[in-house]
Amino acid sequence: MNTPRVTIQTADFDAGAEMARLRTGDLGVGAVASFVGTVRDRNEGEGQGAGSISAMELEHYPGMTEQAIEAMIDAAMARFQIRAARVIHRVGLLQPGDQIVFVAVTSPHRGEAFQACEFLMDYLKTQAPFWKKETTPDGAHWVDARVSDDAALARWGSFASNAGR
Repeated sequence: MNTPRVTIQTADFDAGAEMARLRTGDLGVGAVASFVGTVRDRNEGEGQGAGSISAMELEHYPGMTEQAIEAMIDAAMARFQIRAARVIHRVGLLQPGDQIVFVAVTSPHRGEAFQACEFLMDYLKTQAPFWKKETTPDGAHWVDARVSDDAALARWGSFASNAGR
């Protein structure tokens, strides 16, 4: 497969084409599990910025972000019986309804594929160096990590609290 495992981009992506490309030529694939995250028009926070969202801006450290996600994929491949993985994360200004993130894994079996996909998303939410700013009727504000995201990561036996940073 010549497709990179990790891509950070401003452009949208075609999830179906990415899944097809991930499994092409690998007859040992019995399952493909994927996740596509999108920008909601409302957040679930309290206090400043709670309510409707008119835009979201994502920033990252080029090079560092890709390296961190590559390490997450290596950890997933060591932990689960998966054959390939693909992560695409968008940066820049996004609107409600826009796709933000794509995660897909292939495996001989569905259980491993589902687990690996969820594992990668839990790591992305807490460990990948992205910064998110939401624009609401009250103005723009940076979004802190959520305690619930740290709890999701802790299920996998790894914990590095980012909540409240």
